[in-house]
Amino acid sequence: MQKRLANWGNYPVVSSEESTFTREDQLQELLDRPSTFIARGNGRCYGDASLGVHSISTLKYDKALDFDTELGILECQAGLTLDHILDFIVPKGWFLPVTPGTKFITVGGAVASDVHGKNHHVDGAFSNHIVDMDVITAQGLITCSAQREPDLFWATCGGMGLTGVITRVKFRLKKIDTAYIKQRQIKARNLEEVIRLFEEYRHYTYSVAWIDCLQKGDSFGRSILIVGEHATPEELSAQQRQAPLELPKKKKLTIPFNLPSFVLNTFTVKAFNWLYYAKNTKKEINNVVSYEPFFYPLDAFLHWNRGYGKAGFVQYQFVLPLDQKEGLIAILKRISDKGWGSFLAVLKVFGHQDSLISFPMEGYTLALDFPVRKGLFDFLDELDTLVLQYGGRLYLSKDARMKQEIFWQSYPHVQRFAEIVKQYNGDFRFRSLQSDRLLLTAADQQPEAASTAVPQVSAV
Repeated sequence: MQKRLANWGNYPVVSSEESTFTREDQLQELLDRPSTFIARGNGRCYGDASLGVHSISTLKYDKALDFDTELGILECQAGLTLDHILDFIVPKGWFLPVTPGTKFITVGGAVASDVHGKNHHVDGAFSNHIVDMDVITAQGLITCSAQREPDLFWATCGGMGLTGVITRVKFRLKKIDTAYIKQRQIKARNLEEVIRLFEEYRHYTYSVAWIDCLQKGDSFGRSILIVGEHATPEELSAQQRQAPLELPKKKKLTIPFNLPSFVLNTFTVKAFNWLYYAKNTKKEINNVVSYEPFFYPLDAFLHWNRGYGKAGFVQYQFVLPLDQKEGLIAILKRISDKGWGSFLAVLKVFGHQDSLISFPMEGYTLALDFPVRKGLFDFLDELDTLVLQYGGRLYLSKDARMKQEIFWQSYPHVQRFAEIVKQYNGDFRFRSLQSDRLLLTAADQQPEAASTAVPQVSAV
């Protein structure tokens, strides 16, 4: 069926044939057609990574296959979403080992993006917790793991669907005693202080900071750091202890239509940032909260992406090495000077990771939302150059417009990744708008520009 499809950023919007399946033989019948394909879960990646001429939706392939409640190992089909998983694992005393900022993603999407969470510095990315998985490649179904068919495994984790269609995943869970988080919120006057606080509270399992990217002077980069741990029964209130693993009540608000573009401007962003920072009237707040507002604050607002208007938005997420804090300063100064701040600017710290094509590296990662507008992509090209200059890279799961030379220069193992993709996807039948744009699914893959020197951009 031909449809107009877009992912969470509502940019780009494309005309695509969309097919679904409920059985593996139905999927194979689809793949036998003379077409190109890309698997698509719940469309919660932001750009064009799961958009193509023919999208194969996994959402109806969503069964839990086995749940070992003693060892905490879950086996499921790739279309099962994290929110449904949480519904039955939390009451049994288990939690996701790694979760992004939304629970409305599929397990297959979590693998293809190799998602990270607030605990990367402790628990790594989703790939760290996979026992094994099935991938239907151009060569047929292959079971792989870090030890079995490792090339396929590591090219699939973070590989954005280019090795084939993930159909089954078995992964380890995290043991919990309650459905609550003991959290601490600390206000930071500026960027220097929040970086110091990240180091001071590095022993916490979960950490994240909201950052005001429009401030200047002494308040440049002022933030609120939020850290947390899974709460013990003793840390709960008397009422909470009556049902410590009870799921929170699901109260959902919704944005019913796209907001007009004029709603988003420098004034409203500054006003929002001021209110958000001011809401914490104390330097430090300690409390116990349900896991949902801690991990998934935006999921309380269904269709919050409509707040960025009909033109959509781009989420820009990059990571820089730990020793390149001056790069983080340079990029934030460029954003502050431009006046194009984001309502949702999120800073996290990553631990060590040296994967084939996954996004994380040891360092600081910042994610910001920018409404699509005139001049935006030229501005983001400037930021790309700074990211590259300071040894960083962009997250493929959020990307909608990165130029191929930036990608090929910033991912150190990309040539090996491209070779493995060609091995399992030789005729490039699994391809997306993103993979074509980045020259990953082209006969002559590496762009000439990738061997040229990185242009230098002034930090201020």
